[in-house]
Amino acid sequence: MIDTISRSRLKGHHFPAPIISHAVWAYHRFALSLRDVEDLLAERGITVSYETIQAWVGKFGTGIAKRIRAKRERPSDKWHLDEVVTMIRGVKHWLWRAVDSNGLILDTLVQARRNTRAAKRFISRLMSRWGKPRVIVTDKLRSYDAALH
Repeated sequence: MIDTISRSRLKGHHFPAPIISHAVWAYHRFALSLRDVEDLLAERGITVSYETIQAWVGKFGTGIAKRIRAKRERPSDKWHLDEVVTMIRGVKHWLWRAVDSNGLILDTLVQARRNTRAAKRFISRLMSRWGKPRVIVTDKLRSYDAALH
């Protein structure tokens, strides 16, 4: 993964590129904490501090994360949209979620309202990122119908 990064960016690093690459990849791919990555490397006999891993993530993370996202499978053309109420600091909010038929979470959004405008905002975010699906399954909330037409 780091092999495509110029060797000049690796100059001065104590560890070789495969170790740096693996640490940054694990951090982004599995949403681990820096200390979790430190523990994973320690199990392999590599002693490195979480501060060093944080520096690697800051320096190489963007490029590696971009490659991980590019390799992800494309979502199916059947989406399931749903919303649920949740309390945040005593205030009612709505958690909107979109999942494809394979269980891949496409997007989540927390909003204070559950109306047509909120549904339009959520659906437009989805379609701008993933394109238009063949089928959208909802819970028959009227806001969805208004937002889709």
